[in-house]
Amino acid sequence: MSGDSIKLGVIGWPISHSRSPLIHNHWLRALNMAGDYTLVPIDPQTNFRHALQALADNGYCGANVTLPHKENAFAAMDTVSVTAEKLGAVNTISFKDGKMFGDNTDGGGYLASLDEAAPAHDWRARPALVIGAGGAARAICVALAAAGVPQIRLVNRTRARADALVSLAPKIIETDDWAHRARAAKGCGLVVNTTGLGMTHQPALDMSLEHVDDDALVSDIVYTPLQTELMRAAQTRGLAAVGGLGMLIHQAALAFEIWFGQTPPIDARLTRKLVADIEDR
Repeated sequence: MSGDSIKLGVIGWPISHSRSPLIHNHWLRALNMAGDYTLVPIDPQTNFRHALQALADNGYCGANVTLPHKENAFAAMDTVSVTAEKLGAVNTISFKDGKMFGDNTDGGGYLASLDEAAPAHDWRARPALVIGAGGAARAICVALAAAGVPQIRLVNRTRARADALVSLAPKIIETDDWAHRARAAKGCGLVVNTTGLGMTHQPALDMSLEHVDDDALVSDIVYTPLQTELMRAAQTRGLAAVGGLGMLIHQAALAFEIWFGQTPPIDARLTRKLVADIEDR
């Protein structure tokens, strides 16, 4: 950074809920990198490209992007990664030499969280059940297909939205009706909830685990609360369960690598800080 103070931020609307400053400022301090990572609220009515240019002109070297701007960010980029191109969405921006480069670390962060939490699990060799058809489901489906999962069974409350995702991996993704979600889990090595159901102040995910194989991995990308009803139900059945906090950390770590070319420390101190922050809010 030529000795200058690093400027980074996370863009969204609203954005006050984001834990990204806590994560990235922890890493900047841990690595003795002078700088700050801040909240950047951008109204959806604002010209998004102009807002990004203002950040670049103000010395920002990068930014993360969250709802509702991931598609706006994609459209504003000069160049994008293969992953971002496939998803049509950007969650990580780099400003360099007057250009804007966009990438998407959501899917990669999700896979890294599974590998950290369940390193010996063989979920890649078996079908996966993905619940939901939003942006997170898109990223996770693309990542699972790239990881070699032989079949992705996709269910969503609105079948048409699920059907629209088949083109991401036409020979791998198959959709089913919402009413069949429990039965669709049979034979799967991985079951993942990508919806907001189960999040604090939201209804729980109505999902029976009766057909889930005894050696399957159950995953929930929700991290508020830290343990959802789906995770508790999985643990009650003796199933391996992975929460959403790992995905939050690992997608951030991949963004940090894009900006600085080094892996940040994913340590117990950071996890404790995040847990305390989630429990305090």
